[in-house]
Amino acid sequence: MSSNTSGKINNFIRLSHNVSALEQIQFDKDGLIPAIVQDFATGEILMFAWMNEKSLALTIEKQQAVYYSRSRKKLWFKGEESGHTQLIKEIYTDCDNDVILIKVEQVGGIACHTGRKSCFFQKLDNNNWKNMAKVLKDPKDIYG
Repeated sequence: MSSNTSGKINNFIRLSHNVSALEQIQFDKDGLIPAIVQDFATGEILMFAWMNEKSLALTIEKQQAVYYSRSRKKLWFKGEESGHTQLIKEIYTDCDNDVILIKVEQVGGIACHTGRKSCFFQKLDNNNWKNMAKVLKDPKDIYG
């Protein structure tokens, strides 16, 4: 990781007046915050996920994406099954500190469990959802 990227992450961890960045985040009533994930190089939106305080702290510490799975009610280490990890490049929050934007390097080029680069591959076209992105790898080959 470049020192420039490292500096940006470190600036996120400790902000003004020595208040930790995590203390400034506005988690919802369930202790979660929405996270938008974007390809660092292209700007393409890859996915949306939820984070809790622990997953955000681990993401910052490990420099790899860790989310919170609401369905499984546990931490979700992105790529733990598929190998398609996300290396953290930059982390932003919005003006209200209630949404996170994570810019990543997507290992393997696949972020979606459907085998596509992005989870946002369906476009509304004449009141129907049309698939706009090809499957890069069959999910059966990814997950077994």
